[in-house]
Amino acid sequence: MDSWITEIMAALFIGAAFISDIKSMTISNKLNVGFLAAGISYHVIAGGVAGGLHALAGAAAGLVPLLLLYLLKGIGAGDVKFFAALGAILGMEDVLQVMMYAILYGGLMGAVTLLFNRSFGRRLLFGAVSVIVAESRLQAWEASFANSGSLRFPFMIAVLPGAVTAWFMIAPL
Repeated sequence: MDSWITEIMAALFIGAAFISDIKSMTISNKLNVGFLAAGISYHVIAGGVAGGLHALAGAAAGLVPLLLLYLLKGIGAGDVKFFAALGAILGMEDVLQVMMYAILYGGLMGAVTLLFNRSFGRRLLFGAVSVIVAESRLQAWEASFANSGSLRFPFMIAVLPGAVTAWFMIAPL
């Protein structure tokens, strides 16, 4: 992380997004756009054109990888925009580290949620049996999971510990 200013800006942004996501399962566009502008502005003021390019590269690094997860309906659009804005604040390398840890924590939390959700286990068992005995295996599998109600949790629950982990991994000892 570049400086204490970017660390404070990132902490404020992550904290505000965490509260927003927990309360409403959304991260507002105003919050994302405001911090995107703040990140780009800070880097332009601090580093000129090179600083601006640093912020834009960070924004792209935060946006592009998560676009795939959004298209697969794994995360919401607010999470994608959040990481673009966070990238503008932190830069490319740091936002990719936060993203990596957040995805790992998210996967762990998702696995734990599935383990403790009995209805998912029943649907999985029913789906497996349907596939074995059904004439059209793919249709049986899809039917057993259709309209089953997906399990969701705010991604910021994984981003917060991911950011803390990245901060401890990045920060000099």
